[in-house]
Amino acid sequence: MAIRVREDYRTLSGPEKAAIFMLALGEDHSARIFEHMDDDEILELSQIMATLGKVPSHVVEKLFVDFAEQMTSTNALVGTQESTERLLMKAGMSKDKIDVIMEEIRGPAGRTMWEKLGNVSEETLASFLQKEYPQTVALVMSKIQVDHAARVLALLPEGFALEVIQRLLRMESVQKEIVEEVEKTLRQEFMTNLARTSRRDSHELIAEIFNNMDRSVETRFMEELDKVVPDSAEKIRSLMFTFEDLQKLDAASIQTVIRAVDKDKLGIALKGATDTLKDLFFSNMSERASKIMKEDMEAMGPVRLKDVEEAQQYVVNLVKDLEGRGEVTIASGDDEDALIY
Repeated sequence: MAIRVREDYRTLSGPEKAAIFMLALGEDHSARIFEHMDDDEILELSQIMATLGKVPSHVVEKLFVDFAEQMTSTNALVGTQESTERLLMKAGMSKDKIDVIMEEIRGPAGRTMWEKLGNVSEETLASFLQKEYPQTVALVMSKIQVDHAARVLALLPEGFALEVIQRLLRMESVQKEIVEEVEKTLRQEFMTNLARTSRRDSHELIAEIFNNMDRSVETRFMEELDKVVPDSAEKIRSLMFTFEDLQKLDAASIQTVIRAVDKDKLGIALKGATDTLKDLFFSNMSERASKIMKEDMEAMGPVRLKDVEEAQQYVVNLVKDLEGRGEVTIASGDDEDALIY
């Protein structure tokens, strides 16, 4: 019986390439790959191997070159905390070891426990520490940055905070063993739980996605959510930042936006704004700039709703970028955001 010769690489099917790849890897490596396949896959590859015929070295070389290029040029890999945790579990690691690794990934940054605590919000840290002994809290206060300690103490119940302060006044050098025990307690009872609960809130994620949607699509989804899960819909709506929310910017922030924004796009965006928001922008421009903007908006005539929504989304995204860089402040409406003159 004549043996087939596979001279043309271009005629090989996917399963044939896989069969050649497995044979070229050798028995030991191929056997380990087979362990991860189901019976149908093993049967298909085995049948092809048995009838493959002779494969010249240049075809094998071309196969490996293509494989290497695909692996190095791929951009379809997405790593997440969840996929990493699953991989560690499949690797057979103990749960305790996985928890420690994931705590480092999910938890606050910092080389030491005290640096990590310095990157935990004062609200979260105060909430945990008020359940601890005053001497433990005093030790923590003595180890973290003084400005952070001040904010944490201010959030503790007054009587408890005074006890902590008294312990601090009487505190002398603390034995290394005691410090290590407190670190161990913080790691086990606080950091691990913090890492487990620090995954992003799903409502925040949906709100951000909706913020970047076409307005008509977002409205349709919100209407459906209102019918099915009204509580979640309300929470998502409260987390979304819309063009009308620009009213929460103070005068200095509005002026920063005006300097940074594309004036043509701002004019289109304001065509669909409330009179209150229009007045906020106009009142923070020079008289001449305000007049030119109003004249340009009049000259536009009717503008498509889609164009207005796109322009408004552009302005919203710009404001978010400016806020991220600390150049503007968006008030939340809380008392803490009130201005004193």
